[in-house]
Amino acid sequence: MIQCSKTGMYYARGQWVPADEQAAAALAAQGFTAEQVDKAREGTIAWGILQAHNHSGDAEALKLKFDAMASHDITFVGIVQTARASGMIRFPMPYVLTNCHNSLCAVGGTINEDDHVFGLSAAKKYGGIYVPPHMAVIHQYMREMHAGCGKMILGSDSHTRYGALGTMAIGEGGGELAKQLLGRTYDVARPGVVAVYLTGAPVPGVGPQDVALAIIGAVFKNGYVKNKVMEFIGPGVASLPLEYRSGVDVMTTETTCLSSIWVTDEATRKYLAVHGREADYKPLAPAELAYYDGVVTVELDKVRPMIALPMHPSNVYTIEELNANLADILHKCEEDCRALVGNDKVHLDLVSKIENGRLRVDQGVIAGCAGGTYSNICEAAQILKGHTGGCGEYALSVYPSSQPTMMALSRLGILTDLMASGATIRTAFCGPCFGAGDVPANGALSIRHTTRNFPSREGAKPGAGQIAGVALMDARSIAATTRAGGILTPATDIDYAPNVPEYEFDRSSYDARVYFGYGKGNCDEALRLGPNIKDWPAIDPMGDNLLLRVASYITDPVTTTDELIPSGETSSYRSNPLGLAEFTLSRKDPAYVGRAKEIRDLEAGRKAGQADGALLAQVQAVPGCENLTWKDLAIGSTIYAVKPGDGSAREQAASCQRVLGAAANIAVEYATKRYRSNLINWGMVPFQLEGPTPFGLGDWVLVPGIRAALESGAIQDIPAWVLGSEPRAFTLHIAPLTADERQILLDGCLINYYKH
Repeated sequence: MIQCSKTGMYYARGQWVPADEQAAAALAAQGFTAEQVDKAREGTIAWGILQAHNHSGDAEALKLKFDAMASHDITFVGIVQTARASGMIRFPMPYVLTNCHNSLCAVGGTINEDDHVFGLSAAKKYGGIYVPPHMAVIHQYMREMHAGCGKMILGSDSHTRYGALGTMAIGEGGGELAKQLLGRTYDVARPGVVAVYLTGAPVPGVGPQDVALAIIGAVFKNGYVKNKVMEFIGPGVASLPLEYRSGVDVMTTETTCLSSIWVTDEATRKYLAVHGREADYKPLAPAELAYYDGVVTVELDKVRPMIALPMHPSNVYTIEELNANLADILHKCEEDCRALVGNDKVHLDLVSKIENGRLRVDQGVIAGCAGGTYSNICEAAQILKGHTGGCGEYALSVYPSSQPTMMALSRLGILTDLMASGATIRTAFCGPCFGAGDVPANGALSIRHTTRNFPSREGAKPGAGQIAGVALMDARSIAATTRAGGILTPATDIDYAPNVPEYEFDRSSYDARVYFGYGKGNCDEALRLGPNIKDWPAIDPMGDNLLLRVASYITDPVTTTDELIPSGETSSYRSNPLGLAEFTLSRKDPAYVGRAKEIRDLEAGRKAGQADGALLAQVQAVPGCENLTWKDLAIGSTIYAVKPGDGSAREQAASCQRVLGAAANIAVEYATKRYRSNLINWGMVPFQLEGPTPFGLGDWVLVPGIRAALESGAIQDIPAWVLGSEPRAFTLHIAPLTADERQILLDGCLINYYKH
């Protein structure tokens, strides 16, 4: 079904040539010159788009400027506040502020709607585009209104992916968007490019989520595409309608790739034409000779309905395989969940859901940028028509991804058919993807065509004795399961012929309610600041010598951003840095906040001349540090994690640590570039450690001369010491930093950097 090449590969006039010792001869036999082979990396679609947006003059060290940006109401307040504090006077590009995450306005009094009012006032003041609540989820709006062939879009949401429309899109932390608003660049080493070579065509009942989950299962754990661009090519692309491609594309985030891009064709042109933007079409394809760092071959005709069991999108099985080995697979999943949640008071019981050899689920949800598209909902309605999920515990909710999508479905009677089958229809909302919508009962298993199924992504609170699980599935198999009354059923078991009526885009709802203010900023407009919207607290520059105390020690193989700062109800506080910081690591290490505050208080005491003499004596016992005084030191907290930062792009996973006094992370590796970038933009040193960990929770770690090391760029072998009765030496390192990144760390954070 899916195979990954063991070497780089040349794509030579539609044929694959392994990049081995025979490659030169094989390519020469096809008429390619040595010069063409040397430049084969330039033959990918990704190369052309990246270089067209590169302002560095160096093809290997990119400085990118984007054509448009997008944020939602969890992130745009902090981004605008950061850019405003750094001197922004206008939005220099189309910047779309959507309101699809906190749109329920259900938690925290007025604070969600206060953020929306702030967003509209910012769009008026700086010249932005404001999409009111319930109008569209962020990525559907960008597909409909902004993505186009050869463009690049930056978003403050990790699922910023519009590759199927010929747009290279990247999800990043808010600091990177603030840089763009200030006319700066997105700096990154030229990424590798991996081809995703599609052949065949999906069988009826197999949807985009099935293809996406199969790919994630093949490449996530081995890091095959980590921080690379996934370039979708091959004859199988033509078999996929454009929305189907987008459904696969948006899930590439879960592979930890940097971005994605697809070949474009008549389906791409038609989609853009239907949306009134045919001028944004141009053909994109690899050159006659292109070099790829790897190839993922996907035989679409062999993909079968998939399920990603709790609690990660890579925990993938075919539904057929799961049904054949239910007890064993579910028991293993239970044990994995127990270890991941780390709370002996709660236990996700899945085995008890087996009835007569089949799995009973408790809830179905089709929603968001992945699930709530027109074609997904059409096919789900077709499978379900004339059937219901019954009047028991099982329930199905459907969230069309935009008002134009809902209008088309309504016009054709498809929503009526779904409601007649017992489904409830909701407005455009991202809540089911992060735990703020359709929260199931304790112990329940929810099947969802959404983007993630991390712990608590369904809204449960294990710390409060609650646990539930999400399994990711395609809308078609969710409909088939609903039709079976909640008994897990692949859509391929249903005899139906997919029939999706032609889509007609009606933008009248946008014209009536969206504020189109790009290029129309009015500096005299006042920002509307609700009582929960707070400025960032002052942050000090990097000290000469860093004294760190380990405030959390996490040994899980991967730590998600959801565990670093929980999603769900905490999103209401994301305009209040200190308020949100109270939730940091609350589900993974509830004592972290208290420990971090104690360390922050020690730093305040140090600056006030009230520091601990015994601790200073331990510092002075380190060779070469005998003459250090408290004035030569800066105290901060740190967390240790094996591989932190998988998942969301939201910068608060880093900024919440920073406002609590954190000065660094120490990790074996970082799960994503965006989390490491967030650390840097908030002035937290992204240390890495090889070999055994020489410290534990509560230990003090001294990094002498850290400022000088950053200034000189000598960051590969950084001496460090674990303090105690006898100091113990070890070595840290930092992966390569740009000159700007080093200066941001020295200045203490991005805001300070721009002030300077």
